[in-house]
Amino acid sequence: MRAYRMVEAGESAKLVDAPCPDPGPGQIKVRIRACGLNFADLLMQKGTYQDTPQTPFTLGMEIVGEIIGLGDGIGTRTVGERVMVYSGQGGLAEYGVFDAERAVPIPDAMTDEHAAALQIAYGTSHMALDHRARLRPGETLLVTGAAGGVGLTAVEIGKLMGARVIAHARGAERLAVAEAAGADHLIDDSEDLRARVKDLGGADVVYDAIGGDVFKAAFRATNPEGRILPIGFAGGEVPQIPANHLLVKNLTVIGFYIGGYLKFRPEAVANSFEKLIEWYQAGKLNPHVSHVLPLGQVAEGMALLRDRKSTGKVVIKP
Repeated sequence: MRAYRMVEAGESAKLVDAPCPDPGPGQIKVRIRACGLNFADLLMQKGTYQDTPQTPFTLGMEIVGEIIGLGDGIGTRTVGERVMVYSGQGGLAEYGVFDAERAVPIPDAMTDEHAAALQIAYGTSHMALDHRARLRPGETLLVTGAAGGVGLTAVEIGKLMGARVIAHARGAERLAVAEAAGADHLIDDSEDLRARVKDLGGADVVYDAIGGDVFKAAFRATNPEGRILPIGFAGGEVPQIPANHLLVKNLTVIGFYIGGYLKFRPEAVANSFEKLIEWYQAGKLNPHVSHVLPLGQVAEGMALLRDRKSTGKVVIKP
């Protein structure tokens, strides 16, 4: 089978011919129909992601496909069933073997592209805003990088949870995407983020996907007792948070990494996915996929993420 793999640490990932795996006990074999790209895939290639596997490994963290084989001890899944799997790796290939407990059945009405876009981006935003930040109706949510893979889902879910949403993004085209997702106020990256947010009454919850100077400005525009979620660092700089500044306004900085929950509270992730599928079936979520590319163009897809030229999700279809 073809797979997009990291063969040796320090080398570039590449499309290779690899053995087609067989499922072991507790595993399913899947014919992969779609795989969502994530900024974490870029970090894994540099070896800087917190969960980078040992080489060799196949990139691709979230997949959608059809079960074509079962290992021993599988009682809840069936051959022919469509499932989505938050796998962490192995998705950028024609076939894959995954733990059955991570597989979630998907409704017939959900497209492969939407199912691939739903898991990490929507799961991250839903769990971060609901489970961790406890976002309440009527609060003001500031989302930076609001047209990106996770930022756009935070805008959409924040509105579903009853918040007033301020979207920050680069350029009119990307801001229009955030506005279509439900943003109440728009701030261009060229503007003074701190001043604009303060003029709008400040932020009660900050969902920051950029880091660097953007995080610093958002931090200073947060209201007393505000909660700040440093979700990602697409700008390249991991912010250093002065603890003494937290005291002045009684701020809370909340760590969140959805992959960690797969290890100590996997049921929380499953519950989140079930809620997201419920919202999708009710027509309340509309995953935005800006690019669908074949397996031979993974590098181009990665470049779209790296250069922030995509909006919403980039999906690969093997």
